[in-house]
Amino acid sequence: MARAFLLVMDSVGIGGAPDAEAFGDVGADTFGHIAQACADGKAEIDGVRSGALNIPFLESLGLGLAAQLASGKLPAGLAATPDLCGQYGCASELSSGKDTISGHWEMAGLPVTFDWGYFDNKTESFPTALLDSMIKQADLPGVLANCHASGTTIIAQFGDEHIKTLKPIVYTSADSVIQIAAHEEHFGLERLLKLCELTRKLVDPYNIGRVIARPFCGDAPDNYTRTTNRHDYAVPPRGKTLLDRVIENGGAVHAVGKVSDIFAGQGITYKRPASGHERLMEETIAAAQTAKDGDLIFTNFVDFDMMYGHRRDTPGYAAELERFDPMLRDFAKTLRPDDLVVITADHGNDPTWPGSDHTREQVPFLVFGPNIKPGKLGARDSFTAIADEIARHLGMDSA
Repeated sequence: MARAFLLVMDSVGIGGAPDAEAFGDVGADTFGHIAQACADGKAEIDGVRSGALNIPFLESLGLGLAAQLASGKLPAGLAATPDLCGQYGCASELSSGKDTISGHWEMAGLPVTFDWGYFDNKTESFPTALLDSMIKQADLPGVLANCHASGTTIIAQFGDEHIKTLKPIVYTSADSVIQIAAHEEHFGLERLLKLCELTRKLVDPYNIGRVIARPFCGDAPDNYTRTTNRHDYAVPPRGKTLLDRVIENGGAVHAVGKVSDIFAGQGITYKRPASGHERLMEETIAAAQTAKDGDLIFTNFVDFDMMYGHRRDTPGYAAELERFDPMLRDFAKTLRPDDLVVITADHGNDPTWPGSDHTREQVPFLVFGPNIKPGKLGARDSFTAIADEIARHLGMDSA
């Protein structure tokens, strides 16, 4: 028996979803469009990056070939015949949504075949009864925003009024989510977290996947900044996942970053909070130093999505991929002979696409480790193939 790592490059989709039309995402291709922007000189950042996308280790794992398999086109500037050191493939999503929870649950073997509840109205998004209950039970003076919005934009827009009135900023997106932003000092972090815990109970009848606490700091619209104390309140998985099975098999699950929140703590042995890709990688390596045979280390690298995808920052997304590449290479040097690593994504978030929401795309399915022979995995029709691969490696039957 050996160990397994599941590393999620949050939102690094590779295009070509068979059902993209149903989501209005035909042609969306997060990785392909970033690579094209780099090749076209449209992703320059002075002193940070320029030219074609430079990700040699991810290329050697087959990311470019996986993208070609999904979208039918090799991303611009990438090698057609890289010196492979891993196995590459792609996977389509079965779940009915393109949200974080659906993607993660499905890669853990549990597709979300039911429909989440959504707050579809772009303005006046939340039911009056829900807001009235929040205001009354949390003793609030009211709420602000009540609309679909980008998190950074909405804080800049309403931050001053929030500090003056102490009304929390309440907003949503195309995901099944309600997000509540409040100033850590003026409103108080603990007060915000308690408000989100209350709201989690209030939105259960609406079948909402997540309530997200979005604390921020600063004293003016141009310097309001979300802090690292974000917390997600998700519904528990509605069935057994790979995480539960690892524990039943005698192993432990080490959840790094927001993974524990996504699964509402179900199937988690050790929780390692962290933010920022460098810190997340450090925690992943630290978890590996204590992990035993049969264990799963599961990390979500959220900045691709949160900092660049939702903000439609193509140059920043490209620069983060290039910054992440050597981190991944150095991580690979710490692996034990029988370790297996799967790199994937939970959805797309094409920074060249209209709006600021996730995009329906296929995801990379990259597998490597000291004893893994390079080659082609091919295309899979569900993210559950990821759970199956890890289960086999850990000596468990497929679900």
